[in-house]
Amino acid sequence: MIGVVAHDAGGAEIISSHIRRNAVNCVFCLEGPAVDVIARKLGDVPTLSLEALIAQSNSLLCGTSFLSELEWRAIGLARNYGKPCIAVLDHWVNYRQRFTRHGKWHWPDEVWVGDETAARIAVETLPEVKHTLVRNAYFMDIQDEIKVMPISNRPLNEGLSILYVCEPLRDDGIALYGDERYWGYTEEEAVNYFLLNVAALGNNISHIAIRPHPQEASGKYDWTLKKFDLPLVCGEKKTLLQQIMSYDIVAGCATMAMVVGLLAGRRVVSCIPPGGKTERLPQAEIEDMSCLIANRGVAA
Repeated sequence: MIGVVAHDAGGAEIISSHIRRNAVNCVFCLEGPAVDVIARKLGDVPTLSLEALIAQSNSLLCGTSFLSELEWRAIGLARNYGKPCIAVLDHWVNYRQRFTRHGKWHWPDEVWVGDETAARIAVETLPEVKHTLVRNAYFMDIQDEIKVMPISNRPLNEGLSILYVCEPLRDDGIALYGDERYWGYTEEEAVNYFLLNVAALGNNISHIAIRPHPQEASGKYDWTLKKFDLPLVCGEKKTLLQQIMSYDIVAGCATMAMVVGLLAGRRVVSCIPPGGKTERLPQAEIEDMSCLIANRGVAA
């Protein structure tokens, strides 16, 4: 019996896709966005408290989080009870920060990474932990979904459509470093920078959508509707992939949704504001908005 522990959406997406593809026998301890992800993909699942799950499991399969302590606690308890523990890394940045809280490190027995780039980063930044390359089952699901999704019949003269995908930078900064602007900007400042300079992405922009992160309130960015005279919409009721497939460009700072955009064949642009300390995603296809601004002479 494998005990699954997850809070954040990214890890839950990968773990649930892996379980669905491999018919793994599991029990679950879930919090936060992971609850909805698991329900959407696996239906009703047996859930336990963390302590009961560890007692009843032979091993653990965990996501990782910046804000939640759920997976960090699970890794520590698994160590205490001698239960093998694997942590799934769902991103390409800030690996070490996922395993420390209150100045204390909890290392899993192994981490799973989904591609060669992530494997290289794990070797460089997590020398304490064995890493295993396990193909990202969530990305496999996305590629399968894309193959059967209907082709958009948007008119050629409709203009560019852009999806901006958000992430809760302020909360991460406070939780990890006690500074909401640790990375040099907040999520609102990033959105503001993007919208002020959106013309750098192309002419004749017909539609811009702001998509809050799963950990954010649906109306968090509604202020943009009043501040900017742009064809804006916030909080469309679509899945991430449905929304990505409806737009020409996916923009954001360094969230996994941007890599989903690449998988969908979309143009992807990183919009980290000038002076931002966020580690950029390593995919070479992702464009840099500051370079686009410089090339077009748009005022930042």
